[in-house]
Amino acid sequence: MLRLAVPVLIEQTLGLLVYLSDTTLAGQYLEQRHLTAMTLVAYLMWLVPNIFMLVAIGSTAVIARNIGAGKTQAAAHATNQSLLLGAGLALISMVSIYGAMPALVAAMGLDQPEIAPLIEEYMNIVVIAIPGIMLTQIGPACLRGAGDMKSGLFAMTIVNAINIVLSWAFIKGWFGLPVLGWRGLAIGTAAGHWTGGLIILAMLVRGRAGLRLNRACLRPDRQMCRRLLRIGVPGGGDVITVILCHLWFLSIITRLGEVPAAAHGVAIRIEALAYLPGHAFQMAAATLAGQYLGAKDYYRAGRSVTMALAVGGAIMTVAGLAFFFAGRFLVLIMVDSSKTEVIEIAVRLLQIVAVAMPALAGSMILAGALRGAGDTRWPLLFTLIGLLGMRIPLAYWLTLDSMFGIDGAWYAMVVDVWLRCLLIGYRFRHGGWKMTSV
Repeated sequence: MLRLAVPVLIEQTLGLLVYLSDTTLAGQYLEQRHLTAMTLVAYLMWLVPNIFMLVAIGSTAVIARNIGAGKTQAAAHATNQSLLLGAGLALISMVSIYGAMPALVAAMGLDQPEIAPLIEEYMNIVVIAIPGIMLTQIGPACLRGAGDMKSGLFAMTIVNAINIVLSWAFIKGWFGLPVLGWRGLAIGTAAGHWTGGLIILAMLVRGRAGLRLNRACLRPDRQMCRRLLRIGVPGGGDVITVILCHLWFLSIITRLGEVPAAAHGVAIRIEALAYLPGHAFQMAAATLAGQYLGAKDYYRAGRSVTMALAVGGAIMTVAGLAFFFAGRFLVLIMVDSSKTEVIEIAVRLLQIVAVAMPALAGSMILAGALRGAGDTRWPLLFTLIGLLGMRIPLAYWLTLDSMFGIDGAWYAMVVDVWLRCLLIGYRFRHGGWKMTSV
């Protein structure tokens, strides 16, 4: 479990450092409007890579089952078909995102006309790198199904290094490069993803963990494509629903004013630290569950998920305690002490979300296990119930007429997380996920 989880944890940590680096550049060397735009861009850059979960989740599940059953050739065939589907989805995404960008920006509830053009300018550059983003999402997902977590770590290390170096270079004028300011941040991001995508492509062409690209296997196989999408579409739909609902949730908060929105951004960045172990053990649980089910070892499939939940949950619970008791210290690392109102609100929000950390661990890790088993429809249903049935309506009600302000929105988030944890915990204990056919 640790062999699978630790590389993903390192990979996720590096990704967070890139975001913190870009935020620092926007805050230190650009204007206030660029810093605000960067916070909102982060949500969109969360959405774009996760579009490919529509294929990647199915890829991990099918490949893990085949590897567990000793069917390496079938796993390699699934890899080829996954990348073929990914290429088609990348083309559709480029056209759709470019055309829908004004609507996405408007959906965030912005009332600052000078920020929207910055977001559109950044995303129009990143759109060009969507094929590279596809390769860095679907390629590692295939390799994770085969138990190879290190290749994705290596590629994403290069992605993040190039992103950080080029972004700083275009801001500071290093290496004789022109000073491009805001555009430089977007170019650094795009260049990093293209480089990482080409590295993953080269690995799969040469062969890795028993998976290899083969020209003959790149011909469309309708049966395999249906199999991948039957699992991947509900799973990817679950992930995309979460992100879109977070954008909706953000629009509720941005309407509360500049100070609450700023405090929300600070608290979210700190809370993101707790997501790192959750995501890492989620990936480990998905791989282990899929491979053990492929080997017909139902006991170890359940035991491996329970172990991932115990370790990942313990780490995230400790993070929750840190948020509750050391929230002010964490906030002051990111915010100047003169911004007292932002600090007080952010500290309060961290104390609210601390209560949800055990439930967040449960919902993340168990959802990953179910997806790895190919049981993707139940997590999607629970997400719809929690976010659309609970969080969004409750957030509107609790912030109505400033009843609880931004605190009310975060109370709604805590209720949603605990509800989803209980629902997905029931599904896990029920055991039906072990019988899912992929």
